[in-house]
Amino acid sequence: MSTSQTGTSQLEMLSGLAKDARDQAGQLLAKERQTEQQTQAQLQALHRYRAEYSERLQTAMRQGIDPASMYNYQQFLASLDAALTRAQQALAEQQSRVEKSQEQWRQEQRKLSSYDTLASRRLLEAQRRSARQEQKINDDLVTSRMARQQSETPR
Repeated sequence: MSTSQTGTSQLEMLSGLAKDARDQAGQLLAKERQTEQQTQAQLQALHRYRAEYSERLQTAMRQGIDPASMYNYQQFLASLDAALTRAQQALAEQQSRVEKSQEQWRQEQRKLSSYDTLASRRLLEAQRRSARQEQKINDDLVTSRMARQQSETPR
């Protein structure tokens, strides 16, 4: 195998590995985005539930509420607020993971693009070498034909 063929097969192998790494990074990114959407949905559900429960408290207060029930409402709202804070933190952490996964995917894509660019350059150079070699063969054929014609021509 020539050095050029060895380099090409190594480049193909590296390109294949880079493609696999890019694809794996893409799968991880998709999972992270899905988790982000689920976390966002949970946060929205908590917000809705808190708003509904707060509305119930407002209704109960308009109708008259005993201190023990008022305390229970307030305690439950406080626990919902704590859950909302945790859910917002979880969403922020998940968004950070999505950003890291996106950057990893971009990095793998850039690596793959570099290998593809290098492969294209090598192919173009091989085509140029082949064209030069073909032109040299044609030039040699024309030169030898002309030499034969000159030697056959009587003087």
